[in-house]
Amino acid sequence: MFVPRPVERMEDGRFEVRLSGQERSLLRGLPAALDDLIVAEPGDPSLRRLFPPAYEDAELEAEYQGLVGEELLGGHRASLLALAETVDHEHVSEEELHAWLSALNDLRLVLGTRLGVTEETYEDGIDEADPQADDLALYAYLTWLQDGILEALI
Repeated sequence: MFVPRPVERMEDGRFEVRLSGQERSLLRGLPAALDDLIVAEPGDPSLRRLFPPAYEDAELEAEYQGLVGEELLGGHRASLLALAETVDHEHVSEEELHAWLSALNDLRLVLGTRLGVTEETYEDGIDEADPQADDLALYAYLTWLQDGILEALI
C-alpha cells in the first residue's frame, strides 16, 4: 500500500505539509501538554532525556544547570511553540520544519521514556488489548512523521 510522504520540499525552498485534519488536531494539543509538564513538573522523571545530567557530582551538576538550564528550557519551549503555531499551515519554511523536528523529538523522548520503549517494543506490532496501545500508536505515528520530515530535509 502506498503511503504518501507527510512533507515534501517545494521548488521555492518551502515545504508542503500533507497532514489530515485529524493529524493536525492531534499535533495541535501535544506541544501545550508537554510545555505544561516542563513548566509545572520540571522534576518529572520522563523529562530526564530532555535535560540530561552532565555530571554525577551534585555540585558540578548544579553549576552546569545554572549555566545551560535556561537555554535548554528555552530551546525546548521555542520548538514546541513553533509547532503549535504552524501546525495548521499548508507550507512551512525550513527553519519552521527544523522546529517541528525538534518538537517531535522532544515529544517522542518523553513519551518513549514513559512507555519504556525499546528496540523490541514493536517487534510483534501493537497489541490492541495492551492498555498502552493508544500511546504506543501515538509514539509510532510521531516516529513516522519525524522520519518523513527528515526525508524531506535531506
